[in-house]
Amino acid sequence: MQKPIPQRGGISRRTVLTASLAAGAATAFAAVGSTDAGAALLTGRQDLSGHWFATSPRSVRPKFRWWWPDGLVDPAEIAREIDQIADAGFGGAEIAAVHHSIKDKSVLDTAHHGWGSTPWRDGVQAALRQAARRGLTIDLTLGPSWPVAVPGVTPDDDTAAQELAYGRTSVAAGATYRGPVPEPVHEAASAATRRRLLAVQAARVEPANATRKETGLDLASVRDLTTTVRDGALTWTAPAEGDWVLISYWQRGSGQQPESGPHSSPAAHVVDHFSPAGTAAVTDYWERAVLTGTMRRLLKAAGGAFFEDSIELETDSLVWTSALPDAFEQRTGRSLLPYLPALVLDNSNQVFAFEAQLTRQIRHDFWETLSHLFNTHHVTALRNWAHSLGMSLRSQPYGLQTDAIASAAILDIAEGESLGFKNLDDYRCLAGGRDMAGHTVLSCESGAYNGSAYSTTWDRFLRTMGGAYAAGVNQTVVHGFSYATAPGVGWPGFAAFSPYNGAVGYGESWGPRQPTWRHIEDIAGYLGRVHHILQTGTPRADVAVFRQTGYTATGIGASWFTATGVPLGWTHQFLSGPLLDLPSAHVLGGRLAPDGPAYKALFVEGDFFHGSTPTLALDDARKLLRLARAGLPMVLLGAFDQGLTPGVPDQDETDALREVLARLLALPHVTAVTDKAAVGDALTTLGITPDARYATPSTLLNNHRVSGDTDFYYLCNGKHAETVKPPVATIDHDVTLRRTRRGTTVPYLLDPWTGEATRIARYTEDGDTITVRVTLVPGQATVIALGRPGLFGDRNGGRPHAVSGDADRVLFTDRGLAVRAAAAGTYTTRFSDGRTAVTTVPAVPDPVTPDRWRLDVEDWHPGADATSTDIIRHTLTLDTLLPWSQIPELADSAGIGRYRTTVVLPRHWTSSHGAYLELGQVSDTFRVTVNGTRLAPADRLHPVVDLGGHLRHGDNEIEVEVATPLINRLRVAQPTVFGAAARQAYGLMGPVRLVPYGQAVVRP
Repeated sequence: MQKPIPQRGGISRRTVLTASLAAGAATAFAAVGSTDAGAALLTGRQDLSGHWFATSPRSVRPKFRWWWPDGLVDPAEIAREIDQIADAGFGGAEIAAVHHSIKDKSVLDTAHHGWGSTPWRDGVQAALRQAARRGLTIDLTLGPSWPVAVPGVTPDDDTAAQELAYGRTSVAAGATYRGPVPEPVHEAASAATRRRLLAVQAARVEPANATRKETGLDLASVRDLTTTVRDGALTWTAPAEGDWVLISYWQRGSGQQPESGPHSSPAAHVVDHFSPAGTAAVTDYWERAVLTGTMRRLLKAAGGAFFEDSIELETDSLVWTSALPDAFEQRTGRSLLPYLPALVLDNSNQVFAFEAQLTRQIRHDFWETLSHLFNTHHVTALRNWAHSLGMSLRSQPYGLQTDAIASAAILDIAEGESLGFKNLDDYRCLAGGRDMAGHTVLSCESGAYNGSAYSTTWDRFLRTMGGAYAAGVNQTVVHGFSYATAPGVGWPGFAAFSPYNGAVGYGESWGPRQPTWRHIEDIAGYLGRVHHILQTGTPRADVAVFRQTGYTATGIGASWFTATGVPLGWTHQFLSGPLLDLPSAHVLGGRLAPDGPAYKALFVEGDFFHGSTPTLALDDARKLLRLARAGLPMVLLGAFDQGLTPGVPDQDETDALREVLARLLALPHVTAVTDKAAVGDALTTLGITPDARYATPSTLLNNHRVSGDTDFYYLCNGKHAETVKPPVATIDHDVTLRRTRRGTTVPYLLDPWTGEATRIARYTEDGDTITVRVTLVPGQATVIALGRPGLFGDRNGGRPHAVSGDADRVLFTDRGLAVRAAAAGTYTTRFSDGRTAVTTVPAVPDPVTPDRWRLDVEDWHPGADATSTDIIRHTLTLDTLLPWSQIPELADSAGIGRYRTTVVLPRHWTSSHGAYLELGQVSDTFRVTVNGTRLAPADRLHPVVDLGGHLRHGDNEIEVEVATPLINRLRVAQPTVFGAAARQAYGLMGPVRLVPYGQAVVRP
């Protein structure tokens, strides 16, 4: 997860990444695809009959990030919380030691209850035992908090995270320097006592190479003075020409500890993420101190994945590992040492620069080497170890300037995050790695919002996740579920991040402490069905975007596609060079990775991270040429006839690259454009169209999957980023969807809230496409399936469908095709077989606005201890619906309210009538009961409920049960922490209307 405040000024996700970033990791793919241990494997043809959609398996249901105060837990309480999670309809939990809210760490007693201690292991075993009984899976973080750290590792150990610190001093032309080697500009961490002088260099200052923040140097002038150092001092006389600088390089432990520690005794320090020794320190600790025989058996019974949070290696200097110089020379054929000035960092800022293009190429080669070491010695090694225990590896493979796309292909489960990711393209980067490697799951740490503890609403959560699902996410790890209590905490219990620095924290602590937990099964059911759809079959994406620099969490999108193509229906994912070495990287029928994602074209543009320079590695250019010769269409944006290597070129390498590119650009199905506005026309000229096409550009997003000959389209009215303005508007337009099935194909509407799958009755067909009308309010999502008649228990067989009509709605019923309208009249329907029918809808009562409500409130208050809640009951009569904050008796209330009203319907009300209940504004979760019957869950983002046959003539009692967040009560119960939060408008605010309709069978 993303930490709220960077520590020690080092590199974190909140630090703006420098422009010198590059890719790597090709050799880490040696064992890709060996297993998807712990993931839901739903690829291939599924049995889509009966209740397949209504009931999602546990394996695809959402999970919780489960925060523990290290090992200060009670096994009996752990088992109770597993039951709470299971009863709520979730599929599992990830145990994480996180307690930023506890400032006095001494109360946790790490010597006896730290991470990895006997009480911690007892708690983990209790969780695994109860999870096995309830059919849940338990994930475990690889260390306490994040990044990965090991108790007992010290900064001076070879296994600890390393940094390369630099020192500098200026020397005038012809002057002599006598003195100690320049000390590092930043002091070492207090626990780091060892250091090694890697090198001392002199370089001439070259003002022409300077930037606003970087001192310009002349690469040809760099001199190695390391051998002249005696007893920590050196003497050196500068040449008579120009000003010079002496630079020293010191390797030492970074001293970084996991967030909000200490978590263990002895204390843990972050390990080296780029060496076999660093990873071995992690696995050796688990094998020696954690994995007892009992633990191993329990992991086989209920273990899911080992988890690693984002790679936030923090240092004032440059991340380092001892093997870097040798690895760099092995990969590039050049020594790393002369290039060091262009690489050192000072609080994440570059310090020196050579000529601009050369500097970019040097930094590319460095980060590509580091990426290779990370993906080989850390990601691949941990994945293989996890497999040996029957577990999978889930990780957030970003935070450094490494190839996260390649990492996603290595991991069993790659994960992004809704807080740290800037837009949907950040997810599309990870989705490309997942799908090219043939994995199933892309996970997301979901629902963390700064300053929103105890005020997060589920509609906000759903709006956030709606677009992420369209971008490839298909597993939700909800942030989060806190263990019940800890020493010194107040009501409503221990929360990992609240209070945070004395104020309202971020993230949420879901569970029985929340009034909305009463309705949590509805939320879990919705999320589980969406996951079920998006983990079924194989993925389809229209275009692969080739990215020379493969990291993510940057917000950098794709030219034309992100801004223009997506609003038209196009879908895309990102690939980096190492993915072209995967077994799936072949072409059949003009499709790259034909078994899925089956890209129709490859789009290549200049490197956004380096001024959109048209760069390609020579090996990658040869791979693209191979794919194009096999029939894959390509569009190249930029002056690739003058292409450059991303790294420092070998002799004649640039000429070789341009010769390969010339052959590529000469192919008939490869098009080069210089204006991004021409990309769409280039695709059209190549005969490429998206699988989904919109009648008008809109905010509709789509995700396409295929199971056998059935197509699933997840559709969401979302946006590219949470901060996009103006707000998303309601959409209502035709959408044309390509189908896979060649025989008779019909569309189905799958409602993730109710689990109902119904055959759509009005649509048109044209060749291999079906066009339907889609209406969605902001954030709302739905699923359309295209498949054979009779799927999902449908009994309408080969009945003709409507292609047009003037009624509000046409639908299939047990009695055949019917029309529905809010007003009486005659309605014309045209059938797919050419016939036309006129149908009369009888008189329909006018809409009803209830004018009186009885409101019964369970008002939650702090109880006798941190985990106890007292209920104060209020009963009110309301002539006007208002938010609780505007009702004096409820102004600071939080809890559950039941609104009851009676609606009188006329005597001519019959079974041919029904009504929609429009709730208007309602917050947060709700359920509707009519005449004593609780209805199926309703769409939280579109609170309109079809009351169907539940109404009768005469009196009808309608109840709307609403649950709120806790923030309004906490404002007054804990004013020192929550008092600054604004009072929120919760409850049923309306306007509420009952809108009757008439329905009649169509008889052609």
